[in-house]
Amino acid sequence: MPFAKYEFFKKYIWEGFMIGMLTGTCLVKGEGEIIIDVNGVGYLVQCSSKASADITVGETVCMHIETHVREQAITLYAFETEDERSWFVHLQSVQGVGPKAALAILDILSPSQILSSASLGDKKAFAQAKGIGPKSASRIASELASKPLPRTRGLLGSNASKLDSHLSHSDSKKIENTELTLRNDAISALENLGVGQSDALRAVARAYNIIDGAPLLDDLIKLALKELGK
Repeated sequence: MPFAKYEFFKKYIWEGFMIGMLTGTCLVKGEGEIIIDVNGVGYLVQCSSKASADITVGETVCMHIETHVREQAITLYAFETEDERSWFVHLQSVQGVGPKAALAILDILSPSQILSSASLGDKKAFAQAKGIGPKSASRIASELASKPLPRTRGLLGSNASKLDSHLSHSDSKKIENTELTLRNDAISALENLGVGQSDALRAVARAYNIIDGAPLLDDLIKLALKELGK
């Protein structure tokens, strides 16, 4: 497709038909990809190897979709939660990180773990991902720590985690959603008190590692403030 026609298609046609979510039956799956039957139309979507392993052929799935439009192809990336989708996009804001690398990171780290690893500058956590070398891991950790937190789609806003908890059949996914929401709320609370983002990120990450079990928001904020005072 000539570049001019591609730009016209991308801006005026495809973006007017953006897919936000697909709900249907998993017809077939491979490593890192599945086909979802939605009312007789089969959508081939890319996903993390972990996500495809969690899905059973024949079951109904509900996946958040991120659409990539390129001159040679239109690719749909599917995620079990909106937090995973937003972090997939956010990871690609780091220099040198594309869709493949972002999916590799989401294969080994949950959104909450990504936030914690970035907050603490834990480059070793990112280096565990397939295809991520030491230099890339260090850059990912440092750049994420200095960036604003990823945002969910405007339409979903703060309801994203509630929606995913309602849709998810996995208890582990519900726990991940709750944990990430708690971390984000604590970080926002510290920022509202005048704490810089990088300091807030580190303090909340350290506090969360200290507390046993699922903490209350007030307790997490209080402990994070103590960490700031050290």
